[in-house]
Amino acid sequence: MDLNTGKLYWNGTLEENMEFPPLEEDITCDVVIVGSGSSGAHCAYFMAETGLKVVLVDKRDISGGSTSANTGLLQFSNDKSLTSLINTFGAEAAVRHVNLCAQALQTLGNKIVPSLDEDPDFRFRQSLYFASGNEDVSMLQEEYQQLIKYGFPATYLTENEINKSFPFSKPAALITDGDAEINPYKHAHYLIKYAQDKGVRVFSNTRINGKILKEDKTILYTDQGFSISADKVIFATGYEAQEEVSERNAQVVSSYAIATNPVYDDIGWKEDMMIWETARPYIYARRTADRRIIIGGLDEYTTYRNKRDSMIIHKRDKLIEELCNLFPSLKGNVKAEFYWGAFFGESKDGLPTIGMYENYPNCYFLLGYGGNGTVYSIILSQIIRDLITTGSHPDIELYRSGGKERKESIAAI
Repeated sequence: MDLNTGKLYWNGTLEENMEFPPLEEDITCDVVIVGSGSSGAHCAYFMAETGLKVVLVDKRDISGGSTSANTGLLQFSNDKSLTSLINTFGAEAAVRHVNLCAQALQTLGNKIVPSLDEDPDFRFRQSLYFASGNEDVSMLQEEYQQLIKYGFPATYLTENEINKSFPFSKPAALITDGDAEINPYKHAHYLIKYAQDKGVRVFSNTRINGKILKEDKTILYTDQGFSISADKVIFATGYEAQEEVSERNAQVVSSYAIATNPVYDDIGWKEDMMIWETARPYIYARRTADRRIIIGGLDEYTTYRNKRDSMIIHKRDKLIEELCNLFPSLKGNVKAEFYWGAFFGESKDGLPTIGMYENYPNCYFLLGYGGNGTVYSIILSQIIRDLITTGSHPDIELYRSGGKERKESIAAI
């Protein structure tokens, strides 16, 4: 699958290229991780602490797939609101999920990032979630009440309060605390370097083109004729997993983003909050460590690469227009130095998925689909680690494909 097209930004931010060789021998291990993006990198990080023999392989350069197009906004609440999740799953499951997202952000900022050799430009941030139109105000008010009711940090802003603090006017907004931003490309590389230092063997440009799946052992074969024998397999191949298994809770769309020239002037961006909106599809925006602005969204429901790519220039220009509508002082002073289109996975019910399928014994598919993919990767990789090392995890039924907590809801979609 051609995951992205265009002029990517993150690939040029890694000061020291990390090279990992292709696999050139038959090997045996306890766990093999297929995929080196955010999902595979977090799996490698957590599996490195288990004492098991772990191998990670990727058919591309490390983190050369969807992670290189990820825009690095991390939130405890994203595509589907807490209110919507409660309506779908009930309060207990919905609040548990959002709490797990909030905990994952704390784990990332206070445990994972400090353990890495270098800082992947991680910063805790507030998010501004504004009503795109008057018709969304009541929805935001209800969401605010639910967030406060269940103990999540949120502040409600009226139109007058927004006008006092921002250079744009919106009818209402929420500010949430405990969100974050990151350079996802750096982060995945630093996670894998950490894992490698702990003994995980890492191989790039190693394509898996065959497999034998048995109850007691799995053998993967590479296109160079080498084999990997493993007790367990974690498929962390992102949206390309849909070429392997057809997960009914997943759908792939096309999304777009730009990164501007560095902007050093004060444009009225209060505390560099991350910004997103209630409209669907939505736009979102953030600042980077080198003062660029990333703005993205404008999703299209197409899985055809040619159609996706044909719209990149139009979407680039539209995103610049949307950015200047938010910050009028940028007009004439900002341009898209980087721009790209990418396939993006969504879950139909708003939750990510751990795929465990009868015809894939001893295999786990980490499907962290949704706008909160990096956060989901942290949650799901820890669950999979515990399933492998102890045989259970208290939250597996919330995320397992067909799990009892979500089965009826998925069936109704």
